[in-house]
Amino acid sequence: MSNSIMLDPTAELDPVEKQLLPRLETLSGATVGLLDISKPRGKEFLDEIEKHLVEMGATVKRYMKPTFARVAPQELNQKISVECDAVIEGLAD
Repeated sequence: MSNSIMLDPTAELDPVEKQLLPRLETLSGATVGLLDISKPRGKEFLDEIEKHLVEMGATVKRYMKPTFARVAPQELNQKISVECDAVIEGLAD
């Protein structure tokens, strides 16, 4: 994974290199955050993801952005980073 590149879809002229964190070896016993970005039908999508994660032995915590039009507030990102081992950001339309 050390040679992986994460692309940023924004129009940055000089993108910052970001290091990927190691993947979890298993989801069993892990706490996974599900971040709903507040788009229509996102909740239904994440409900299905949650069912599969629970079947795999994960604990799931749910979070929601106030609006899809802006990045998540820093406080929300910090809370997720402290409370979860991994996060899935879900959107739908």
